[in-house]
Amino acid sequence: MKFWLDEYATLDSPLHRWEPCYKLIALLTLIFAFAFVTNLWLIPAMVLVTGVIFAMSRLPLGFLISRLRYPGAFLLMIVLIVPFLSGQTALFAIGPLTMHTEGVLLAIMIIARFSTILTVSLVLFGTSPFLHTVRAMYTLGLPGILTDMVLFFYRYLSDLAESLATMQRAMRLRGFQLQRLNQQNLGQLAALAGTMLIRSQEQSERVYHAMLLRGYGKAPRPRDGFDLRSNDALALYGILMIAATIVSANIVLTT
Repeated sequence: MKFWLDEYATLDSPLHRWEPCYKLIALLTLIFAFAFVTNLWLIPAMVLVTGVIFAMSRLPLGFLISRLRYPGAFLLMIVLIVPFLSGQTALFAIGPLTMHTEGVLLAIMIIARFSTILTVSLVLFGTSPFLHTVRAMYTLGLPGILTDMVLFFYRYLSDLAESLATMQRAMRLRGFQLQRLNQQNLGQLAALAGTMLIRSQEQSERVYHAMLLRGYGKAPRPRDGFDLRSNDALALYGILMIAATIVSANIVLTT
């Protein structure tokens, strides 16, 4: 089972050629600007900017859909509930349930922010090798211990997923059926989760001790610089201006 975000990092596009430090600053700023939006009139602008960025990245549409599928399913359950629980203006009633206008508008805002933020995030991590992106974080000031944690989490995520899949397969061969959700099955699922936690802790300790034997942490690592190229700087300023415009427009429209 693979969770690679950078499987298309070798493509050739303006975003792939963008210096990772500039790209990290610009797209993270845009993500925070999208998260700041609360006015529905700004949704078309958010979708337009996101669509242009994704088109410029030349990432396959299937890559985006496959990454949106699972978090989208979780979000769908929330969106289906919000219109019935939030708001006071009744839109229509379905039996004892009443759908409210404010709840529908809130659901639309949640969907818009979720899809645009996740799409920009996938472009950020999908257009550069993950190691380069993490190195850019370190260059911009992320502490070394957090950098190492991110790298190891990403490195061993697929290994843990494969171990989980193996254990689930073994449980099914022994007659475990998730459709029958009873006390016994819940106990088995709890035992599975506990086993995964113990295995991951033991593996992390083995990796850490192996690193200590190879001199890990003996001397601080130097922080790399990054190239100052005019095209990258112009793209950074452009994205920062778009983010500032979106935030300013939201403030003006909500006051």
